[in-house]
Amino acid sequence: MRTRSQRPSNPQRDRIVKNPIPWYTPRFWHGMRASTWLSHLARNRFAVSPAKLPAVISITGFSVLNSILAKIDQLAFSRQLAKVELAEPPVFILGHWRSGTTFLHELLIRDSRFTFPNTYQCFVPHHFVLSESWLSPLTTKLLPRRRPMDNMAAGWQRPQEDEFALGNLGVPSPYLSMMFPQRGSVYPEYLDLQDLSNTQKQAWQQAIANFFRRLAFRDNRRIVVKSPPHTARIRALLEMFPEAKFVHIVRDPYEVYASTVNLWKSLNEVQRLQDIGDMSWIHEYVMNSFERMYDAFQSDYELLSDDQLVEVRYEDLVDDPMGQLQEIYSQLDLGDFAYAETAVEGYLADVKNYHKNKYHLDETTRREVRHRWAPYIERYGYDKQPEPVAVGS
Repeated sequence: MRTRSQRPSNPQRDRIVKNPIPWYTPRFWHGMRASTWLSHLARNRFAVSPAKLPAVISITGFSVLNSILAKIDQLAFSRQLAKVELAEPPVFILGHWRSGTTFLHELLIRDSRFTFPNTYQCFVPHHFVLSESWLSPLTTKLLPRRRPMDNMAAGWQRPQEDEFALGNLGVPSPYLSMMFPQRGSVYPEYLDLQDLSNTQKQAWQQAIANFFRRLAFRDNRRIVVKSPPHTARIRALLEMFPEAKFVHIVRDPYEVYASTVNLWKSLNEVQRLQDIGDMSWIHEYVMNSFERMYDAFQSDYELLSDDQLVEVRYEDLVDDPMGQLQEIYSQLDLGDFAYAETAVEGYLADVKNYHKNKYHLDETTRREVRHRWAPYIERYGYDKQPEPVAVGS
């Protein structure tokens, strides 16, 4: 635990993860309004593979429904939403993909004093105030019980990244690379927001502020948010929420690399609207995104006061979750942890038999990770332990 004051192609690596999700399962794009959906098709020159035409027809139909429901939602609730103020500053969980952010999020939201954006709210952020009570129960059986990339629980009421909400609201996001993966990465400037114009940055901030107001309208407890891209956005988030709290989790970088590559391959396979194509670009995408993320994080680090940021190692959290959570609560002044202990212990009992995926990381890639991510490795003490031969997600 650290406080602010302490502070070449490879067949194994480039393998394609086969789609384990049934054809009828909603994809992220099913939550878009027609204007957003059609703009993405046009931007990608309608480069849809023939096998994906049924999905495109389905998404198009749902996008029209989303547009109608969003308009009704706006007419019914806009005046009330404009008056909403967050009861308490949000808590942001920071950390690279596959660093343990989901596990930490699941632990923190056991506290009934907190709330969080769920999958349904992130799926249709423009009309969940209107539709969640009746539409989510009708569609819940369409979702898989487990996430394909790590076998963790899934479902409409499970916690979700607000980055998906932003994408479905029409805000550019690096996650949109999953739609047409042959094009490689998209919108890298929206990872850290640093190269955006003032107008673009303000639009991003307005979108997330509106989404948080909608969450608070439904449930005005303290919001606990988990989206890895926010690790590179501390400055922009502080401009909106100057008293926000941040928990930053780090993990063995060799494990992070291998598991993140698998994550993007899995998501690309599930969410794509064209043939999968050559996925070798994912290697450089993971390397570059990590470097960009932690350059921004280091730049913004000093903006946070001592009671705003706590850093924790994933390995320590797994070894002693109750002790690590106690320190997080204490450092960030989140209230008495004893209030949440029973619920946290119950969750830990439920997941005690969870097994991580395993992947082999070749020596060439390990050396590249060690060289390019050296500042992170040294800062968080991962240069002082043996390098693994097999790594997990």
